[in-house]
Amino acid sequence: MKNKILLGFIGILLMSSCSSSRITSSWSAAGSAPKKFNKVLVLGLIRDQDRSICTYMEQHMVDDLKALGYNASSAQVEFGPKAFENMCEKDAVDKIRQAGADAVITIVLLDKSKEQYYVPAQRENLPRSVYYRRFGGYYTTVFDRIYSPGYYVTDTRYFWESNLYDMGTKDLLYSVQTESFDPNSSESLGHEYGKLIVENMVKKNVLAKQ
Repeated sequence: MKNKILLGFIGILLMSSCSSSRITSSWSAAGSAPKKFNKVLVLGLIRDQDRSICTYMEQHMVDDLKALGYNASSAQVEFGPKAFENMCEKDAVDKIRQAGADAVITIVLLDKSKEQYYVPAQRENLPRSVYYRRFGGYYTTVFDRIYSPGYYVTDTRYFWESNLYDMGTKDLLYSVQTESFDPNSSESLGHEYGKLIVENMVKKNVLAKQ
């Protein structure tokens, strides 16, 4: 029993230390070189029912950009949660430029799915000589194997896309697609995502420390 508890505790520690997000593909414009932007606006385009996620996604991305030395701002903080809703392209571009932003990073939730699967009860594979030796050991072991119930687990997968645009030319400089698997919370998801994407933009020579 002590071994089971110890193994379970170690498993929890390992799971909590792993990131739930990973990059599935990324692209940067040919000949990309870090460009100095006066202001980068982080714009989450996420449906209303996931509005709280949008808040964390934007703010953590802003914090990671600021850590590199960029002047960055959250669209929700600057304009409100529905400022760009049902807005045509021209009006959206004008609004961003009027705010002094010469670059925008979009965060789009492409899809969210739930998966349910059955986890059978954990069983110890003891040598027969161990639990056959006495009736009590045999009875307990076999009883547990037959009657210990498994359980159902529901996991949530998020599929994201982020693009970096130069608002002077409106050209796409960088695009990335990611998958997030059953994050612990909206805040931890935002923290992981911002760090992951900003680090990848540095790696792709799209951004650099100011």
